[in-house]
Amino acid sequence: MLSRQILIFLAVLTLAPSVLRAEKHRDPFSQQEIDQIRDAAQEPDIRIKLFVTFTRVRLDALEKVRSDPKVTDKAQETHDRLQDFLDVYDELNENVDTYGDRHNDIRKSLKLVIDADNEFQAKLRGLKNTAGIPPEEAKTYEFLLTDALEAVDSSVEDHKQLLTEQEDLAKKKKLTQPDAMPASK
Repeated sequence: MLSRQILIFLAVLTLAPSVLRAEKHRDPFSQQEIDQIRDAAQEPDIRIKLFVTFTRVRLDALEKVRSDPKVTDKAQETHDRLQDFLDVYDELNENVDTYGDRHNDIRKSLKLVIDADNEFQAKLRGLKNTAGIPPEEAKTYEFLLTDALEAVDSSVEDHKQLLTEQEDLAKKKKLTQPDAMPASK
């Protein structure tokens, strides 16, 4: 009986640090952004446009951190801004996938997403190719930067493919228009 209690205690002790680290992860969205997203729940084009805007804001914040001479820990700040970008970009992709799977007509916003993907690729590659960054600083965020670039690179192809599929479905009149969607309670 005592050894079982010791095992349980050790298991709790082992899991405690990972639980504490998980609690440190913050939501990348402000309350105002969350409200806007919630308000646009039944309007796919508006919701996707919001996610594009929020993703762009995160990338702009990253660029600002990189150029601000007052920032003392550029490596950590760059890491944190990249994480925010990636979190919001993942939400954008999840929404695009969800609305695409439901055959909602998101052709307009998909064109915006594809344009934004190209912009995001250019800015992320610019950061990756920036000369003069000390290697120890770059190591702090190198994995996240590579992850972000891979996410955008693969997503741009997915988004183009979905737009092609949406165009085909539109010709067959098999897309759901926003006004035809059921209202939420």
